[in-house]
Amino acid sequence: MHREMRKPFQGVGNIIRFNRHFYLPAAAGMIALGVAWKFLPGAAGHAAAVMLALVALPTAVSLAAAAWIYDLSGLYRFDWLGAFDLPPRGRFVNIHAGFDESSAALQARFPGARLTVFDFFDPAQHTERSILQARRAYPAYSGTVAVKSNDLPLPDQSAAVVFLIFAAHEIRDDHERAAFFRELARILLPGGKIIVAEHLRDLPNSLIWNLGAFHFLSRATWLRTFRDAGLRITGRGKHTPFIHLFELQTRHGNPS
Repeated sequence: MHREMRKPFQGVGNIIRFNRHFYLPAAAGMIALGVAWKFLPGAAGHAAAVMLALVALPTAVSLAAAAWIYDLSGLYRFDWLGAFDLPPRGRFVNIHAGFDESSAALQARFPGARLTVFDFFDPAQHTERSILQARRAYPAYSGTVAVKSNDLPLPDQSAAVVFLIFAAHEIRDDHERAAFFRELARILLPGGKIIVAEHLRDLPNSLIWNLGAFHFLSRATWLRTFRDAGLRITGRGKHTPFIHLFELQTRHGNPS
């Protein structure tokens, strides 16, 4: 049985911790507006109250949604993988962009698999500030190998399953992302599967992340990336309304 490996509210705590360059100014602004609301007379006080609501409400909504998605929904128990009929053993590859919350849980869920973990983070190309914070806070999973996104050190047709959990959107350049997925197709066994979990730049994510949703990629961008890499979608799903799941295989399909 899979053991819960995460601390209570670790997900929302990490969001605050790694994005403190946003949350600390927001908190300071809310305190200042609260003081202004209390002490300024008349219209000025009312204006401060309105501004406080405009700052506090989106912040509270995003943090509540983050707690649901990352801490309360069972995301990192990976029960949702049961919908994709994955093999119990073989070479599994987990690829991340510098912050790995999934490898230990995946190995626990698939104890018969040989898990290989790759980190394609390149500070010269992948400049997300929160990832830089996360890398300093959490040690890498044992045996993690640093790689280039277009050069994975595995033979052709050697991986039964490849996982990309909130990682591939960090490759912002369309050509680099397509080359990365072509490399995934190269290492995939015939009939092997790539499992992608991502937020999309869509209405549900815009409602909770506001401008932060622009960091995600649109559905059309993902479909173009998969197509350009010679991959086809063989399964789809959602985990909460905010996380989209894609199962990919090579276009020549399953030989069985």
